[in-house]
Amino acid sequence: MIQSIEDLEEIASKKKCTEQSCKDELRVCIGSSCAALGSQEMQKSLAKKVKEKELQGKCKVKGVGCNGLCSAAIMVSSYDKANEKEVIYGGIETTDEERLLALIENDIELKDKLLDTNTPFFTQQKKIVLENAGIVDPNDIDDYIAHDGYRALFTALEEMSSNEVIEEVKTSGLRGRGGGGYPTGLKWETVLKVESDQKYIVCNGDEGDPGAFMDRAVMEADPHKILEGMAIAGFACGASKGFIYVRAEYPIAVEKLNKAITQARKKGILGNRIANSNFDFDIEIRLGGGAFVCGEATALVASIEGNRGNPRQKPPHLSDYGLWGEPTILNNVETFANIAPIIRNGGAWYKAIGTEKSSGTKVFALTGHIQNTGLVEVPMGISLRDLIEKIGGGVPNGGKLKAIQTGGPSGGCIPENMLDIPVDYDSLKAVGSIMGSGGLIVMDESSNMVEVARFFMDFSKSESCGKCVPCRVGTTELTELLDKFIKKEAKQSDFDLLKEMCVVVQDASLCGLGQTAPNPVLSTIKYFEKEYLEGIKND
Repeated sequence: MIQSIEDLEEIASKKKCTEQSCKDELRVCIGSSCAALGSQEMQKSLAKKVKEKELQGKCKVKGVGCNGLCSAAIMVSSYDKANEKEVIYGGIETTDEERLLALIENDIELKDKLLDTNTPFFTQQKKIVLENAGIVDPNDIDDYIAHDGYRALFTALEEMSSNEVIEEVKTSGLRGRGGGGYPTGLKWETVLKVESDQKYIVCNGDEGDPGAFMDRAVMEADPHKILEGMAIAGFACGASKGFIYVRAEYPIAVEKLNKAITQARKKGILGNRIANSNFDFDIEIRLGGGAFVCGEATALVASIEGNRGNPRQKPPHLSDYGLWGEPTILNNVETFANIAPIIRNGGAWYKAIGTEKSSGTKVFALTGHIQNTGLVEVPMGISLRDLIEKIGGGVPNGGKLKAIQTGGPSGGCIPENMLDIPVDYDSLKAVGSIMGSGGLIVMDESSNMVEVARFFMDFSKSESCGKCVPCRVGTTELTELLDKFIKKEAKQSDFDLLKEMCVVVQDASLCGLGQTAPNPVLSTIKYFEKEYLEGIKND
């Protein structure tokens, strides 16, 4: 049982000594993108053959989470411990297993699979949330501990008060990464001040935006980091129970989280009297059925309670009346994954990254017409141009960029001529989009922006819980109006009605789904009006 920082250090030391018995590591990505191509089976087979050939002293084969470049799946890296040098290979196939064994046995590089790590995709990222992705074995708590895991939690328990923890989070300027961007420290402070015998910590791992997979990758690559962040939040706010709400469509993430929770309980990191303190905290997983509306806080809480995931009016806010009527903190996966680094390094360290009002980094899922499909973590304030053209590699095959859609169905479409705006909460909002949870879809000139708006509106219509009329009826009517423009059967009056109805749905809907559903329509009207006018028939 781990009871102190010294115990953590002893485990870390033993783990490092054990690892030093082998010269190199062969790290095989077992995240969803690579697993779909057979990486999990390949990693197990390689590990078995290394043991059979008695090569354990030369190399350890281990599974790791996604390091980001999903377009290069399967990804495998060879890490030279003595020189702290990593060589990354991409496009590995299961038929390359014998070549990988030759790499281990005779140091024969797979030159045709070698990736250039001097490109902006690798050099211009700043990894905090993803610091362990591609490095730590998500199935091994000792590997996490060997990479400073749980040190922040035990530092908080042994050396800090609840108020001091919250002050560090406030100093950091961390804003919720789930879309709203509310100051995390302020949210925690509000719950701390509420008197109650029972409080809850809820982690939202139910990302439902088309093209978004940031939280899934974090849960698969570094599950203990999420548990640590939640436990620190529990200590800071006086909560003894946590829930992780995960999409049932994320089986690998659920598997990693369940294993991590079991391991943490066995080590005494979750449970009663953690670190010989009076702090009790445990975590359970709840599976979501894939309802997009359950990304809304009150709907998510209702779902955990076993009820239909319908939103309710606020106030009261979750800080006063949350899960089972008790004060509740709800943050998303990425938010909790920032907490341990902030406590380890200090709020001022985090605040120095990014911009004045949007500190730290942001993880984005780059999808669509872009060369380097995958996950990236960049400092807030980077320009969209650098993010898309440098790190993302631009539009493939010499294509020309037309627009970028940020923020999922709740976001907006930004034209190519505005790529030089910085990526931060306020700048994106000013041009009619939002940060959202981090989905970013790149579109080339082949994209019809009315059809893009129609796709997202149809998604919102399908995902509406139907509780309020403006959203239930409004999204249906907007979808039908957009169909007229696509079929070139619209009238000028339809165009006027389209704009008017967007405002009504925004202003009158009960929750964030309806309030933001018109964003893709309004932004495409603003920047691509010509494509709507082309859909108006001339009698």
